[in-house]
Amino acid sequence: MQESDSITKVKSVGEKRAATFANIGIFTVGDLLRYFPRDYADYSVTVPINELMPEDTAVFRATVTKKLRPYISYKYSIYRVTVSDGTDSMLLTFFNSKYSFDRLIEGHEYIFSGKIRGTVLTKECTSPTFIESGSTNILVPKYHLTEGLSDNIISNCMKYAFEKCETTEALPAELIERYGLMGYKEALKSAHFPDSHDTLDKARRRLAFEELLTLQLGMKLMKQRSRRTAPVVMSDESIDDFFAGLKFTPTGAQMRSIKECIADMKSGAPMNRLLQGDVGSGKTLVAAALCCFAAKNGCQSALMAPTEILAKQHYETLAGFLEPLGIGVALLTGSTVKKPVYEAIENGAAEVVVGTHALIQSGVNFRKLGLVITDEQHRFGVRQRTVLSAKGDAPHTLVMSATPIPRTLAFVIYGDLDVSVLDEMPKGRIPIRTYAVDSGYRERIFRFIIKYINNGFQAYIVCPFVEKSEAMADKKSATEYFDDLKKTWFSDIPIGLLHGKMKQAEKDSAMARFKSGEIKLLVATTVIEVGIDVPNAVIMVIENAEQFGLSQLHQLRGRVGRGSEQSHCILITDSTSDYTKARTDIMVKTTDGFEIANEDLKLRGPGSFFGAAQHGLPEMKVADVSSDVLLVHETGQLAEELLAADPKLTAPENAGIRRLVRELFREREIFGIN
Repeated sequence: MQESDSITKVKSVGEKRAATFANIGIFTVGDLLRYFPRDYADYSVTVPINELMPEDTAVFRATVTKKLRPYISYKYSIYRVTVSDGTDSMLLTFFNSKYSFDRLIEGHEYIFSGKIRGTVLTKECTSPTFIESGSTNILVPKYHLTEGLSDNIISNCMKYAFEKCETTEALPAELIERYGLMGYKEALKSAHFPDSHDTLDKARRRLAFEELLTLQLGMKLMKQRSRRTAPVVMSDESIDDFFAGLKFTPTGAQMRSIKECIADMKSGAPMNRLLQGDVGSGKTLVAAALCCFAAKNGCQSALMAPTEILAKQHYETLAGFLEPLGIGVALLTGSTVKKPVYEAIENGAAEVVVGTHALIQSGVNFRKLGLVITDEQHRFGVRQRTVLSAKGDAPHTLVMSATPIPRTLAFVIYGDLDVSVLDEMPKGRIPIRTYAVDSGYRERIFRFIIKYINNGFQAYIVCPFVEKSEAMADKKSATEYFDDLKKTWFSDIPIGLLHGKMKQAEKDSAMARFKSGEIKLLVATTVIEVGIDVPNAVIMVIENAEQFGLSQLHQLRGRVGRGSEQSHCILITDSTSDYTKARTDIMVKTTDGFEIANEDLKLRGPGSFFGAAQHGLPEMKVADVSSDVLLVHETGQLAEELLAADPKLTAPENAGIRRLVRELFREREIFGIN
């Protein structure tokens, strides 16, 4: 049996069960072997029954004292067993599980795992899992299941596959020995059937090592394909007049980042730098300084933003910094009159061009593009960024992100980028106070907003959806919420609506009226996540906060706290899940975007942190880049070493690794093969 064989080659898997396996992405024997447990029932540490309390999830050792008569009807069956460990007794109940009932033998001892119900005096446990007391398999796998599959079915299929299947070792023997790794088949088997925590740790390390090495090799190969020598040579032109024109003193982090970027631009090689900065940390100032430096070297700069709102804001800010110095700044968006802007770009009068996707249109021709800046770059696909850079002759590149990226993830995604971090906030910024409440506080929140509006301030209310739908009947929609508030609580207060389905002219009007102060309360969707900078807005209310990701909540919160007044962010949710509580707790605890990003990565995983489709970051089944920090660095260094010695991994000993890279990235072109 081979890994590539159909799952139907496994004993007890016919066409019907194969279709069930297909529902969880298992089509081949190899898919089955690499379908790793989501968790393990740990039977190694037990608690006496007399110490167990209702609602505990616990492991306990006990002997079956009596099997009660089952209750069987045409709809369901109930099987009951009493057990004791000498300290106390307990009733176990199994629904529709004659198999479990039959496995238990009176007088035999077992180790059980489950949630305790009942009272302190009459404890019960429903449908516990269990193993025989003398079993060596103290860590029992739990899998993500679908209807028609159980943990036992998957485990039995897995045992048969391991017995019959020939697996292929991908890593060279020299690497396995050098890094003290388990063999591939041993690691796979130990991941499914570990005999100890130590064995499981070693298996996980081997599999994570292979995943991270494959990932980093693929990312580096992708970046090497587009790496070229930059002919854009910039000299030591002074930008002292830029700093002299500022009405404030830049932070130390801003000055450090500007110096790092200019040093790159003077090096003779293309700058390839990531500028990370939390909401409001001043990335646009850094961009303006670099555009000034490029202009003094006879080069044009292009800044691409994901939305028209944000592009216009960047245009206004850059024009304010640069036009007094005689540097021409132009705006190019979907609603711009194109011809005069195209001409200014082509003849060089527009030394700095700010725009949206309109920048990559075929009619846009730069005279000499030397610097490309992408803002909120995770919202752009790789192709869009490449097309913009191709409008110059290998220009310098600056990637800006207000979504803080955990360092280990940045190391993987941006392996060939240098990183500058804006880790200081401008002086005078007061940390935003954040609260998490349920909908019972809504009327108090409305009174709180009215008090601030009466004192001359403004507020946002963000809803997760534009319109009401049957599927989300209990969630707030911006349009319905706006209509309700306008008729009730805020009937005497200027209130506005902003969402993505509005026409551009309507969105622009709502934003302009809010920015001018004409609108006091803006009801919106996440269209305001980037782009609106209104220092007078001091309250952000987010309805159905459980519908938003952590980083998105942090971005929304960043729309307030931009002035000198104390600002507030109120998260409203009626969800009582542990996942929601973990997210709201971190939002209340900190305003540090990097700490929030790390928590977001732990909760959601790297695939959904940015969106794998845009970043080319394949899903990891075992590795966790948020916690496998040492492995990330270890495999990163090894990837560099392997590619330095064998740039396309064509050496015979690297054939297995080459196969892994191609399988993970699903493209032949990663090695330059058409």
